[in-house]
Amino acid sequence: MPQLDLTATSADLTRAVCDIPSVSDDETALADAIEEAVRAYAHLEVIRDGDVIVARTNGGKSQRVVIAGHIDTVPINGNVPTRDIEIDGEPYIWGRGTVDMKSGLAVQLKLAAELTDPRVDLTWMWYDHEEVDAARNGLNRLSQSRPDLFAGDFAILGEPSNAQVEGGCNGTMRAVVRTHGVRAHSARAWVGENAIHGAAPVLARLAEYRPREVEVEGLVYREGLNAVRIAGGVAGNVIPDLCEVEVNYRFAPSRTVDEAADHLRTVFEGFEIEITDAAAGARPGLDAPLAQEFLAAVHAQAQPKYGWTDVARFSALGIPAVNYAPGDPLLAHHDDERVAIAQIEAVEQGLRAWLSPS
Repeated sequence: MPQLDLTATSADLTRAVCDIPSVSDDETALADAIEEAVRAYAHLEVIRDGDVIVARTNGGKSQRVVIAGHIDTVPINGNVPTRDIEIDGEPYIWGRGTVDMKSGLAVQLKLAAELTDPRVDLTWMWYDHEEVDAARNGLNRLSQSRPDLFAGDFAILGEPSNAQVEGGCNGTMRAVVRTHGVRAHSARAWVGENAIHGAAPVLARLAEYRPREVEVEGLVYREGLNAVRIAGGVAGNVIPDLCEVEVNYRFAPSRTVDEAADHLRTVFEGFEIEITDAAAGARPGLDAPLAQEFLAAVHAQAQPKYGWTDVARFSALGIPAVNYAPGDPLLAHHDDERVAIAQIEAVEQGLRAWLSPS
């Protein structure tokens, strides 16, 4: 079984966890290695639920912080094992998961082992199946089976943020807009009605759409509405009677899921629309005292998170949460995924400074 040495540097730990493949549905080897590593530390109570590992301190502190990160990656494409590279004189670690999000995971593991008497009690959560359907997400499953483990006053999620703090997140919604027609032989098209042609106004509305920029608690979130898939057609000589345009709406955390759905129905008024998937966003929660202390300790100016992340799960439980980890989000899932070692070290130093007793 692969083993992890939590006394190694955070950069070396990044290499080690990235070199243990853990594509969604294949996380068990890494989960086993994490469990074995953290069970060696007496100050941590370790709980395992499937491939979710929870390690927490129970020092009787007045406040508790939850720090979480997922252990799975998108599929490997010739980018494991890792290798060291240099860009403009700056050292990087290249390979699948270095950004999303095993460099953040490595920092968390190292600090979990070393912070034996933190200034607040800590709950570390490392979970499976983040990169696939939300119904399979290990954090979601644990929130339903063991909600007691989520007790906390503040949460940090290790999604890549360029070693900066990104507050809250946009919500996301998928919908299918349908147009209907009448099938006919393409040689006699005038007796039918082409559903694909009927989708032209849908595409026009999308092309003309201007997304909002919405300020929420001092952070400006940019929305977006885009077609992500189009499907239609029966055969090469048949006028199609159905066309489906799938759209993805990214909406500011000031909107509820119901309000987002109403907005889509307004945009596509006159067309059949089916909401197929939705997840609420998360307000920044940066006015919480622990959040303010955290921002000051890591010397960061908070920015909005445009994508959806699991901070929303904490927000739904009433726990203010932010994203904070090494890695450029633009390189997440990229075949040239790489993380600057300087960012790994900066995040470790920032969290250590904040969590260490004064």
